[in-house]
Amino acid sequence: MKNILLKNGCLVDPIAGTEQVADLYLAGGKIAAVGAAPAGFAVDETIDATGLIVAPGLVDLAARLREPGYEYKATLKSEMAAAVAGGVTSVVCPPDTDPALDESGLVTNLRQRAKNLDLARLYPVGALTVGLKGKEITEMAMLKEAGCVAFSQGDVPIADLQVLYRAMLYAANFGFELRLRPEEASLVNDGVAHDGPYASRLGLTGIPVIAETIAIAQIVQLMRATGCRVHLARMSSAAGLDMVRAAKAEGLPLTCDVSINHIHLADIDIGFFDSQYRFDPPLRAVSDRDAIVKALNDGTIDAICSDHSPVDDDGKLLPFAQAERGATGLELLLPLTLKWASSQQISLPQALAKITSTPAKMLGFEAGLSVGNRADLVLFDAKAHWQVIPERLKSQGKNTPFIGHEMLGKVKYTLVKGKVIFA
Repeated sequence: MKNILLKNGCLVDPIAGTEQVADLYLAGGKIAAVGAAPAGFAVDETIDATGLIVAPGLVDLAARLREPGYEYKATLKSEMAAAVAGGVTSVVCPPDTDPALDESGLVTNLRQRAKNLDLARLYPVGALTVGLKGKEITEMAMLKEAGCVAFSQGDVPIADLQVLYRAMLYAANFGFELRLRPEEASLVNDGVAHDGPYASRLGLTGIPVIAETIAIAQIVQLMRATGCRVHLARMSSAAGLDMVRAAKAEGLPLTCDVSINHIHLADIDIGFFDSQYRFDPPLRAVSDRDAIVKALNDGTIDAICSDHSPVDDDGKLLPFAQAERGATGLELLLPLTLKWASSQQISLPQALAKITSTPAKMLGFEAGLSVGNRADLVLFDAKAHWQVIPERLKSQGKNTPFIGHEMLGKVKYTLVKGKVIFA
């Protein structure tokens, strides 16, 4: 590994909450010193970071890499390349592949292939039930040994609460975390958009907010009964966030995140049936979007994720109700987080904490700029403008509602384990 000097950058440490212009020294894949060179440090490579922000690499809690089983939508190679292009150095992938990540061999193989690519670090989430069918609990202990950081059903909720109860007892006994999308499937039915006036005018079948809140109520009750740690993935409603706020105040071991899309968009943005705006959960009312921003500001929402879900044109360019859900997001996580921070006058350390140090803590490591921390870093120009043009995205998925939008904040370098991976 090279000894690298990042010279004269603005170091933003989300853990310490500080910003300072200083040199950063990297050695052995870790941060060796801040400000002055450590004794005997011989510089192998110097990167001029003047005018750039130097921060911990982004940690994305939800990015579908589409392998195995959906290589026509994206490949591990294409999406890991997209990750580092977006400054993401740690990627958490859900288990909803084909086959699902319900066996240790599948997890081991995926992790090894990611390691061979030598791009971002991969953190797989194991399937909670065999085949994600909601019937039989997986061998979570074996999946944990294979490298799974948590367990999830992806977007397929467990209909049988007895199964979920047993799974939470199992997880609590071993200290595992469950990552659950709060959704009551029977209330979703064939819904495709938020159940409100806008969907009614468009003639779209609605998904009511109670699909989220009833699921949260069930999960919270089961948490009280089992002591299981739970992370709620991709919150979407004001009512749901009120319930999360109350559960946290009670002292329950509950965390949650929100998709970057739901911070900036609402159901009215669907316009004239634009399928780029079809998501799961659906974009909700403007009041829900405003509640999400408030919950980010007050700390109810712990982290922001990209909800990266690459979709091919055949799946996306269909009538709204038939179109596939999701959008590319790895390369947009940083600029859209900066956009939120700017609109709310949130400091850069506080904003970056939502996509670096806080999700990193959930994964069991520290993402800061202290000596001894991982040299997983992103260097970006916070004042650089760029336009979202599909052909220029590294991801194989080119669909996003932000096509043509101008972004502020451009990644210049991404380092993983003290090595320049993207420049």
